[in-house]
Amino acid sequence: MRSLPLDHPGVADHRSPGRLLWWMAREQWDTLLGGMFFGIVWMSAQAMMPLVIGRAIDEGVATKDVPTLAVYAAVLLGVGLVQAVAGIMRHRFAVTNWLTAAYRVVQLVTRQSVRLGASLPRKVSTGEVAAIGTSDLSHIGQVMDVSARFSGAVVSFVIVAVVLLQTSVTLGLVVLIGVPLVVLLVGPLLSPLQRVSADQRHLMGELSNTASDIVGGLRVLRGIGGEEVFGARYRRQSQDVRHAGVRVARLQSVLDAMQILLPGLFVVAVVWLGARMAVAGEITAGQLVAFYGYAAFLMLPLRTVVEYANKLIRARVSAMRLVKVLALDPDHVSPDSGCPDSSCPDAPLPMPPAGSELRDAASGLCIEPGRLTALVSERPDDTSHLADRLGRISPPDKLTDAAVSLGGAPLRDLPLEDVRSRIVVSDTGAQLFSGPLGEVLDVTGRAGRTGAEAAVHTASAEDILEALPDGYRAQVTERGRSLSGGQRQRLTLARVLTVDPEILILVEPTSAVDAHTEARIASRLRAHRDGRTTVVTTTSPLLLDTADVVVFLEDGTVSATGTHHDLLNSCPGYRRVVVRDVQDVQEATS
Repeated sequence: MRSLPLDHPGVADHRSPGRLLWWMAREQWDTLLGGMFFGIVWMSAQAMMPLVIGRAIDEGVATKDVPTLAVYAAVLLGVGLVQAVAGIMRHRFAVTNWLTAAYRVVQLVTRQSVRLGASLPRKVSTGEVAAIGTSDLSHIGQVMDVSARFSGAVVSFVIVAVVLLQTSVTLGLVVLIGVPLVVLLVGPLLSPLQRVSADQRHLMGELSNTASDIVGGLRVLRGIGGEEVFGARYRRQSQDVRHAGVRVARLQSVLDAMQILLPGLFVVAVVWLGARMAVAGEITAGQLVAFYGYAAFLMLPLRTVVEYANKLIRARVSAMRLVKVLALDPDHVSPDSGCPDSSCPDAPLPMPPAGSELRDAASGLCIEPGRLTALVSERPDDTSHLADRLGRISPPDKLTDAAVSLGGAPLRDLPLEDVRSRIVVSDTGAQLFSGPLGEVLDVTGRAGRTGAEAAVHTASAEDILEALPDGYRAQVTERGRSLSGGQRQRLTLARVLTVDPEILILVEPTSAVDAHTEARIASRLRAHRDGRTTVVTTTSPLLLDTADVVVFLEDGTVSATGTHHDLLNSCPGYRRVVVRDVQDVQEATS
């Protein structure tokens, strides 16, 4: 047995669903072989029981030979004990195989999500990822689980066929031909089942995505009275999923019925032939009992084979969705990928020394090291897009990728991991993870309680901790939904401050807080980041007044640079944007 989760899930072969399932089987070959071994022993022991019983009747009961009957009784007991022990071990390996496959799927998706980073929500929906972590991992785990019984079914079928051929060529041929025929009769249902299962899986992903959007935006929906509209949309999609589920269930019910009907008819045929041979004196009474036992036993491997085919189809549908996620590539890839030699023309450039200048040639922006720089634009999207570009998290653009440089070196030619560690962007879409508040704030584990307290003070979030009875041990719900928008924004700011990067880029960090809180944050942020480079996109005069330099952008390019007061006096466009923002705030609070 193995400990879960795995230390490393491995590098998946995601070229096709079949290759992915085969790769997963190879990754857990030891427990699969263990399960198959005990599955074979378990079913083979069952297959031998009718033979022992038949021999006991012919050689013990019919001849009234008590010692021989006692020997066969002991043999039957031994076979039963072997079957019991093998059944227990088979079940243990089956559970291990299911859990190993399920954990591997979760770890693969999690690692891929981390690899994609900010690219993930642009490439795949939240509902799609959630559906993989709920239903798909179960289907993939089930096909690993049933593999042990499937191998046992195949081997036990061969054993029964050999025994029957030695006793009666006619019955042996009936089994050898009849069992594959029964399986083939079920085959036409498998292709439609795969098609409707894939359709249902697609609709479930869309429904999960809609549910996630509704829950995430419930507060906004209530504010604009949109609950009924989105509720009606969810109900429609839910009904579509229900109808798809009914189509799957309809085919599944026919398949399940045929799993019972066809083997049952086959058993009746074998018993009928055996009874005729017994009446004709071609076989003994013990052999007839054994044949009946074989016929009844054959229902188990027959149903197992059909079950394996059914679960394999569902697993392939789930693997198809998993392959699509694993095949995604992040927007930005480090230049050192596949090029370990520094002499290689595609090798990454060495990282510039600390305190280097950050430039964006496309906009004409120059961020001087160690200073607090504020970016202002009449269109907030211009500054937010510029912030993403400075942190190399925006979608790739050949025209602007080479424009951003650190210490003269283009960001795209620097190791991505090093860029991420030195330049951190915290935008308005940042979310809080669930867990103890202390761990949520100190995500790197390096800040400690002292660093976390300093960050909380700078973000003016002490009142949040005071309101929580367990303080830093309090549990934060998913995405911090139990907190208000302003509280989440302040805790998000505190979290990024504990990381303490060389260059910190904050996008509208105080947009959801009141003026008094904003004033405290503005006065504390400068001192907290003293000596390090900080960039803030904002139109708040409180933050702009504390900045060392303010950069005003028009149409995405630098139009004016100076202090807040200098630009108020010399730049009409800047004054119009800032004064309008103040008027909007006054009107909202009046």
